[in-house]
Amino acid sequence: MAGAPLRVALDATPLVTLGGQRSGIGTYVAGLLQALAERNDLDVTAYALTLRGRRVWRDVVPAGVRPVGVAVPARLVRAAWLRGARPPLEWFAGRADVAHGTNFVAPPVRRGGAVVTVHDLTPLRFPEMVEDDAAAFPALIRAAVARGAFVHTPSRFVADEVVELLGVPADRVVAVAHGTPPVGEGDSARGRALAGRDCYLLAVGTVEPRKAYPDLVRAFAALAAADPELGLVIAGRSGWGAAELDRALAGLAPATRRRVRCTGWLADADRDDLLAGAAALAYPSRYEGFGLPPLEAMAAGVPVVATDAGSLPEVLGSAATLVPVGDVDALAGALASALALDGPARLKVTSAGRAHAAAFTWAACADGHAALYRRVAGR
Repeated sequence: MAGAPLRVALDATPLVTLGGQRSGIGTYVAGLLQALAERNDLDVTAYALTLRGRRVWRDVVPAGVRPVGVAVPARLVRAAWLRGARPPLEWFAGRADVAHGTNFVAPPVRRGGAVVTVHDLTPLRFPEMVEDDAAAFPALIRAAVARGAFVHTPSRFVADEVVELLGVPADRVVAVAHGTPPVGEGDSARGRALAGRDCYLLAVGTVEPRKAYPDLVRAFAALAAADPELGLVIAGRSGWGAAELDRALAGLAPATRRRVRCTGWLADADRDDLLAGAAALAYPSRYEGFGLPPLEAMAAGVPVVATDAGSLPEVLGSAATLVPVGDVDALAGALASALALDGPARLKVTSAGRAHAAAFTWAACADGHAALYRRVAGR
């Protein structure tokens, strides 16, 4: 006879968005939670620590998952967890065999085990690239580990960094990759209309220093000089540090600047259309813990040019063209090669990309998490 399902309380606060602008971490939580809800060996409760999102919280949790919410600012609770073990999970989510903090922070638990997901270690590797709120993450991770939590990372690269930089024992760090988010077929004609160009390069992701969009702008300037029809679309919500991108754009010749569109955050349907019409996706990051947009582009049949930053060589493998971080000339050259792909050559690249992206499934992600939960509960 099968035993009772393992009780898991998972932090789904990243699902709560204002204006629908879900982050990459929100995409991870959504994909994982949906896959976990389809399993019969887990009894999943989703909790949220949110004040502003308290009215929409229960609407974003998938069927099969019990939502519990606490109308309190997450920042306030995190500050309390840095100082001690209150409030414990049981106060706001009930008892669980395992508590999973999905966004660098895991709650104290009186009974059961805990897992904390560490997406990257930007605050330690590149402290100049984070805001004050994220700067506190290393201390919160250390506090969770000191209380006995295991660490989940989305890549082996980040797992090794957690061991090296945070001193967490290797046997308490487990890498489980994300799945590829679903991508619609998209309307290429509408994508070209959104871009204002028949031929364009696309970049997807929050505008922030880590994404190195100024490097992409400089690479585009070199390509635009040789191709008067080429355009560039940067699709992503404006994060902190957008002034650096603004300065790079201001340095372009006026005619070239008019060929660049910064769309801000886009709904999934608009993103799918832009992907469908794009000549290539550019991902010039300085540091990455995983990298969902390149996998989305591959799933849509778009060639990918990315840097070799952080986990990207591990996640993208040979299905993308990788260039050294910060090498604008190499980035421009690789994008030029992608633009030149035609017929059989393009089909070969896009077919390899589709196959690669298809290997990252949310079912496999859930399998890995379930195995980790059982291991933690057994301890």
